[in-house]
This record gives sequence, C-alpha cells and structure tokens, in this order.
Amino acid sequence: MKHLYNRVDKRLLKEKLSQEKSSRTTLSFYKYANIKNVPFFRGHLYYLLAQHDVLGRIYVASEGINGQISVPDTAFEDFKAALYSIVFLENVRLNIAIEDDGKSFYKLNIKAKDKIVADGLDDSSFDVTDRGNHINAEEFNRLTNDDDTLLIDMRNHYESEVGHFENAICPDVETFRESLPIVEDLLKDKKEKNIVMYCTGGIRCEKASAYFKHKGFKHVHQLDGGIIEYAREVKKAGLENKFRGKNFVFDDRLGERISEDVISVCHQCGNTCDTHVNCANDACHILFIQCENCGERYASCCSNKCRDYKRLPEEEKMKLVNIEFNGTKFGKGRYKALHQHDSLDLQ
Repeated sequence: MKHLYNRVDKRLLKEKLSQEKSSRTTLSFYKYANIKNVPFFRGHLYYLLAQHDVLGRIYVASEGINGQISVPDTAFEDFKAALYSIVFLENVRLNIAIEDDGKSFYKLNIKAKDKIVADGLDDSSFDVTDRGNHINAEEFNRLTNDDDTLLIDMRNHYESEVGHFENAICPDVETFRESLPIVEDLLKDKKEKNIVMYCTGGIRCEKASAYFKHKGFKHVHQLDGGIIEYAREVKKAGLENKFRGKNFVFDDRLGERISEDVISVCHQCGNTCDTHVNCANDACHILFIQCENCGERYASCCSNKCRDYKRLPEEEKMKLVNIEFNGTKFGKGRYKALHQHDSLDLQ
C-alpha cells in the first residue's frame, strides 16, 4: 500500500498546484457517525481519496467525519462513487463552494482527532442525534421575518465580522467551544421562542441544536447546509438573500462572496474592506483584514515591525528568536492596527 501521508515540501506542492491545468471543485461535507476503528478508517479514507488526486483537510473521530476538500473536475464522479461506497457516507451532502478558483488546498491531510469539531461538550450527557429541526432557505426567510424569532450565528467573531444574516446575534468569540455557554446565557429566559441557528455548512449547528434542546429550549431550528447551501438555494429559487457580505471559509481562499455588501473595514487604515489575509511574516501569521493599499504599504504584513523582519536575511532573523509579533499576542482577528507604526528594534 502507498504511504498514507504527504511527504513533499509545501512550496513544491503549491507550485505544482499553480501549474495544474485541469479545474477543481472545492466542497465540504460532514457526518456524525459511530466509527469504531478511527486509525484504520483514516488510513482507508486516505488511500481511497488519494487515488483521485483529492486535496484538502479532513478530521476523523469516533463521532464522525468533517472534511473540506478540492477534487479535480475530471475525477469528480469517480470521487463521489468512492466516497459514497462508504456505508455511512452514502449520499452525504456535498456543500459545493460558491466562489472557487480551485486553489483552496495544496495537499491531502487527514487527521485522527478526539472530535470533528472542538466543542468541549460531554456527549454522553445528552442525545447528540436529537438535533434541531432542519429548515431550507425559504423556511429560514419566513421564520426570521417573524419578530418572535431569535437568529443566532454559531460562528466566530472573525467570520461574522465580514458577513452575517440580517438581525443575527453574533457572539464575540474566537472558538465554537466559547460560544455555547455564551449563547445559552443570552437565551436563558427565552426557551419558548423560536431559535434559529446557522453556521458555514451546518456541522456546528448539528451539535449546538442538540445541546440546546437538551438544555430545555423548545423550538430549535438550524439552517440546513448552512450559509453555503442557503446561497445556492436563494439564487436558484429567486428568493430574497438575507445574508450580507462574505462567507468566511477555512481554506486558502479565506472567503466567498454571498452579497455585494462590504460590512467590515481594513484593520490598518479603517477603509471599507472585507479581505482576510494572514500576515506574510511567517513568524507572526496573524489573521486580519487588509485592503490593497495597506497590503502594498506593509508588504502584506500586519505592521512595520513584521514587514521589516520579513525583509531581514535569515541569519539576522536567527538572532531575534525572542521577538514578539501581533500573532504572538493576539488571537485570530483580534489585531486592530495596534502596532502598525512600530519599527523593528535591531538593538
């Protein structure tokens, strides 16, 4: 059997992908299921997908599978047949990307994890299969037009910053684990109301809706297929699009446009912008929003300090091993131009 891990330098892989002539389709999928032998299943899945040149990131745990991948268009039907040959994945929903240049991933990485989404919950304490009512785009629009409905964004603050549904409650959190107790506290006296939850593709709401039903909320709904499927449905059916801005995605694209609205600003100059980037200084790599002008000014970095460091010869960088950058001190999206005027102290 071929090796079941990528062993090629990422720079070579990115170069190979940039020269690839065939088009690719980016998609995500998930499924909660009882996987008995996770290491064996992980190896089998890698072998199965590598045959069809699938790239991407997949988490496998005893509770199921969560994947974001890209597939060559010429191999798409063979990929589907291979994936659907796994009994519990037969006809699993494939959430096709809205905006896609085919360059979302450059290698196949399948990891065995404790959970497919880190939620901090004790799954044995409630029935994770007793989830909320799945609703489509039309039902979502109807329910959220009702003043008695509470709409909850189950994503992180840096996701909702660039795009969210009208009138949604967007918790100021960095992780899904953080959001659960915060949302529960926000809704503690509203257990009889209609609660509608949404996330990128549905996986976080699948667990959250079951948890909140367990906590006594009576009318819990979740957007089926998340923002990705909603965008597809409203376009196909000519429905009102109630999403404003971009949908943040966890691959090299970092976002796909759902509406023409730009609801956020550049973290460095404050001008209208919704383009997420990672600081080009690999020693920092903080996620933040940057406009084109600031990208040129700071050489795609988050500060003068990072820009100056990035330009140093490698031997000079080695002498500055204890230097702190924004990525050292701030979490994802927490950087707000606090140090963009700092210069690198070489003394």
